[in-house]
Formats: sequence, structure tokens, C-alpha cells
Amino acid sequence: MQRVFIGDLQGCADELEDLLGALRYDPSLHELHFVGDLVNRGPASRRALRRVIELGADTVLGNHDLHLLAVAGGTRSPHDDDTLDDILSAPDREQLLAWVRRQPLVREWNDLILVHAGLNPAWKDPGAVALPLQRRIAAGEIPFDDPDLKFLTKVRYCDPGGTEMSSEGGPGQAPWDDFYRGSKMVVCGHWAMRGLVQRERLRSIDTGCVWGGRLTAWIAEEDRLVSVPARAVYRHPE
Repeated sequence: MQRVFIGDLQGCADELEDLLGALRYDPSLHELHFVGDLVNRGPASRRALRRVIELGADTVLGNHDLHLLAVAGGTRSPHDDDTLDDILSAPDREQLLAWVRRQPLVREWNDLILVHAGLNPAWKDPGAVALPLQRRIAAGEIPFDDPDLKFLTKVRYCDPGGTEMSSEGGPGQAPWDDFYRGSKMVVCGHWAMRGLVQRERLRSIDTGCVWGGRLTAWIAEEDRLVSVPARAVYRHPE
């Protein structure tokens, strides 16, 4: 089986179908793994989420997926630009939310790690860091203030020790992967403005489909990229 990792979907259901066609997707040959942020901002969050489930794919949780769970649970107010109403009003809402809630923050193989945003350079075992957070999320609690959860789902820049992180960068900070010293390849998304990044131990594949960019897949066993253009600009950068 070939492992196919797909970048931030964000409700771009039509582009997912385009990408599956470009991949010549065959369920007997391909395993599909998403980098998180399956929903929100794009035009078809419910259809995208249902399709991912229908395909037997899996994901790691991104910040928009966690936002969906919190809004559905009444612990966070929706944002004006959310596109989650089709999920929240769906007849199978609870089944969809339950599937999302079961997804982990980190997935690991012998040779690579899948995470939405990035890894703290101080962590020796990211899976062990993620596990207690995953248990809380599965039980219905979203600990947004937890610094480890913020790192896994929102980091862009950090300092060498991983003690300070931000989205914009500050003194002594650089992209988190500048400080990554792990032996495994890391596959992630989250950073559309940075675009595709290929480094020795990094494949960052959020290529901004929802912003009018592309939806990108990386096939691990071939170290090969496949991407399709967005059909429209669904959101404009603020």
C-alpha cells in the first residue's frame, strides 16, 4: 500500500475529487491520510467531511477541526466567517462529530510523523505528548489554552527550545522545522502562506486551496507530489 498524504482540505470537496482523479486513486493501492483542517472557510465542509469518511481515510486534528467540535459543544462561539453550518445542521451531525472527535493529534509510522502544524523541538516523544490531549478531546473537552495543543495545531515560528511560539515570528524565532532534530520525516500542513516546503525531513503540504491555490498530495513511497488547482478563490487573505 502507498501512503498518500493530503494537505489542508478546508471544505474544498470538489478539489478533493479532482485530486483523487489526478492520483488515479485506487483503494486497493492507496491509503489516504489528511493533515487536518478538513473543514471551514471553504464552500462544502459537510460534503468534504462525509467524503473523507466514505473513503475510509483518516486525519490528524487541525485547529479548524477543533473549532468545529468546540462550537458544536457550545464551548466556543462561531466566527463570522465560519462555514460550518452545514455540518451543525446535518441530520447525521452527531455521527460526523463523533468521527472527528476520535481522530488523534499525531499519527506515527516507523519512518514518519503526521501532525497538523508542527512539533516542539524539545519533545522526544510527540505521541506521548499528544496522548493525554487526545483523551481529553475524545471525552468532549477541548483544552485550547494548553501549550502543547497550541504547538501541535497552530505553531509556525518558535525559538530553539520550543519555549516561545507564534504565528508571525519574533526575536530569536524561526520556522519550527529549522530546529527539528528528529530522525523521522514530518508531514504537516497549516501554513498556507508559506506554501509547499520540501526539506530533508519535512513535507509541508498546505498549498492554500481555499485561498485559490492548489490541493496537494504527497505519496510517501514514491516521494512524489500530485496537486490540482482550486476551482475558485473561496477566501481572500485579510
